Amino acid sequence: QVQLVESGGGLVQAGGSLRLSCAASGRHFSSYVMGWFRQAPGKGREFVAAINGKGDSTDYADSMKGRFTISRDNAKNTVYLQMNSLKPEDTAVYYCAATLSLAVVTGVNEYGYWGQGTQVTVSS
Repeated sequence: QVQLVESGGGLVQAGGSLRLSCAASGRHFSSYVMGWFRQAPGKGREFVAAINGKGDSTDYADSMKGRFTISRDNAKNTVYLQMNSLKPEDTAVYYCAATLSLAVVTGVNEYGYWGQGTQVTVSS
């Protein structure tokens, strides 16, 4: 069992940056693949980025490559999402998720644990 709490969302102008954090409680954090997803109003939840337990393998949605960076600190039970060059279309609720897996996975249905989400709003 793991509980996830996101923070770091807010309002930012286009071209700006934000860093989201997700703090996990529970044991064996390094056994979990961690993912970030987002959901814009009226749209489905979409994959953003994921990282394996050791932190040496990552995957990104194509539209985020080069702008977003996922990382983790297993000593702090925390995963981060650094978001640069933000665009208005990045506006969404961002969710942290966890799953027990050896390999990075990207499907919404592959994650069993979810945070409550944090709002990111990018103004033009």
